[in-house]
Amino acid sequence: MAEGHTAASGHIDLVVFSSLFPSAVRPGAGLFIRERMFRVAQHRPLAVVSPQPWFPGQSLIRLLRPGYRPQAPALEIQQGIRVYHPRFLSVPGLLRRLDGWSMALASFGLMRRLKRQGVQLIDAHFAYPDGEAATRLGRWLGLPATITLRGTEVPHSKNPVLRPRLVRVLKDAVRVFSVSASLRRLAIELGAAAEKTEVVGNGVDIGRFHPVDRAAARQKYGLPMDARILVSVGALVERKGMHRVIEVMPALLERHPDLHYLVVGGVSPEGDNRTELDALVARLGLDERVHFLGPLSPDELKWPLSASDVFVLATRNEGWANVFLEAMACGLPVISTDVGGNAEVVCRDELGSIVPFGDAAALQQALDASLDKDWDRAAILDYAQANQWDKRVAQLLGAFDVLIHNAAAQAELAVK
Repeated sequence: MAEGHTAASGHIDLVVFSSLFPSAVRPGAGLFIRERMFRVAQHRPLAVVSPQPWFPGQSLIRLLRPGYRPQAPALEIQQGIRVYHPRFLSVPGLLRRLDGWSMALASFGLMRRLKRQGVQLIDAHFAYPDGEAATRLGRWLGLPATITLRGTEVPHSKNPVLRPRLVRVLKDAVRVFSVSASLRRLAIELGAAAEKTEVVGNGVDIGRFHPVDRAAARQKYGLPMDARILVSVGALVERKGMHRVIEVMPALLERHPDLHYLVVGGVSPEGDNRTELDALVARLGLDERVHFLGPLSPDELKWPLSASDVFVLATRNEGWANVFLEAMACGLPVISTDVGGNAEVVCRDELGSIVPFGDAAALQQALDASLDKDWDRAAILDYAQANQWDKRVAQLLGAFDVLIHNAAAQAELAVK
């Protein structure tokens, strides 16, 4: 990290506001936000406010569900940057609709202190409930708020209760970033002024994601050297679609008898369907062909990716899937579904293919063809190389610089 731009103490310019951020108790949560914003922190001092849901008695639920809402410490220092975890009241069920209000109220005192340390901008990730809370805090504290749309806005926009809230949040934000063009179109459809919207996709760290020796990678996981191997990375939830890949495995095995499937991921705040996946594998007789590797750290992911031939994610909804670029940085073609920004990442035939969501026959055919194809791995690696974080961060810094300058100018006028 650049000298002088950490925010462990002293002046800070902006606050990253997101309830989905890595912590000691949820190290895999929101890694894509930290990857992006800690690179911004090399140029602009910042702090993170990551509110955590809480309600009286949730410790009793934890007796039955040990992983339920683990509580992060009130303050962590990550890479020299302060990450605060204020607790907000969040009662399961219909009262979750109050999360935006509750999150803002619980963060108000902290945000007021941070404003005294120089904060001039709130940068929220996900429009609801984080963006709703951030824009409320912005109104209460006289701070501009930006929002980055990351994909959950698609289902939320179809919810008759949440849609009006999204409309209000997008109107109140001074800038609306989106990780894909499809999400920018949604923002405009919901009423955001086109001139205040901007696409800033995610990037890839090729220092962390790169091919390693295939034989060593396969040996690491006890895989045959001559096997054909598919791999998926993501939370074990229905949306990510690992079950959709498993369901076409028997047909694929008829043409590729040496086929194996690696599944990297585990429980997430969105859920855990490992039990259902295990049952499906057993029912289809695939116990020796489907391998659950559990959640892996970013530094470990290059090993299962390098052991594989094709990356697949039969997902129901995505904004901009970082993992596509991470797979490509390890030389893998990507097969995925035509949802969200997937086609914007897998944008050329030499990178993989996109199939209609829910079309099992199309998914099977695409995987079959991908396992037969002699891919130009160098072209895939070049594409990942061209999508490193540098360009994305430069774009964000340009936008932040204007907003922070304007906020400072307005503050000076108010004093006069």
